Amino acid sequence: MSAADFSPRHFGWGLADGVATITLNRPERKNPLTFESYAELRDLFRALVYWPEVKAVVLTGAGGNFSSGGDVFEIIGPLTKMAMPELLAFTRMTGDLVKAMRGCPQPIVAALDGVCVGAGAIMAMASDLRLATERTKTAFLFTRVGLAGCDMGACAILPRIIGQGRASELLFTGRTMSAEEGERWGFHNRLVAADALIDEAQALAASLAAGPGFAHGITKTQLNMEWAVSLDVAIEMEAQAQAICMKTQDFVRAFEAFAAKRSPVFEGN
Repeated sequence: MSAADFSPRHFGWGLADGVATITLNRPERKNPLTFESYAELRDLFRALVYWPEVKAVVLTGAGGNFSSGGDVFEIIGPLTKMAMPELLAFTRMTGDLVKAMRGCPQPIVAALDGVCVGAGAIMAMASDLRLATERTKTAFLFTRVGLAGCDMGACAILPRIIGQGRASELLFTGRTMSAEEGERWGFHNRLVAADALIDEAQALAASLAAGPGFAHGITKTQLNMEWAVSLDVAIEMEAQAQAICMKTQDFVRAFEAFAAKRSPVFEGN
């Protein structure tokens, strides 16, 4: 299956000019996730590795909200009745969604509005860039339902975005982070008007899609891999990665465009 043929059952999908738009679309419930939508999203982000026609991704929600997280009645209720093996299978599956988001080479731009909590906050966290509105409210509210804050990689990723102390506060208390806090702390890259959110997100994604796609994939890989290595190892990894990029035609195109005093047109190879 190609990206153009993809037709998901549990969320919206669009593809134009190399930018894929994923829309969580249960607006009457503030776009909660279900067992099925978790799995379909995981499988989609895994498939993106093999869809070079997709250069960048926008992830958003319908109806003025991003996502209210796991559906209370379709996920949380059933979880209270499961045995440990079933529970572990579920938590591994939700973690696999984050792994797939971080593993796909395309930059992911999250367009956040209104409610962005629980697993919704995690998906925002797992994206590469985040645009939000002044009414965006983000909460990692796992402790509010008697669970640990260490859900779906939150204790690994969130401190790297906003710092250990701020992440600790949000994960221990489950309190809401306002849009202004999110921007000031570096969780949101910037705040935009609500009526311009999707246009701004798609414009940002389009600018990334027009860039050197292969090199963007290398950048994302290195951002992931360099979390857990020494500086010496990181510098050597980057030396090898950059040497690989120097063998791409996009590198040649950029030089030729500079020499001719024109803007380069990248093709992702």
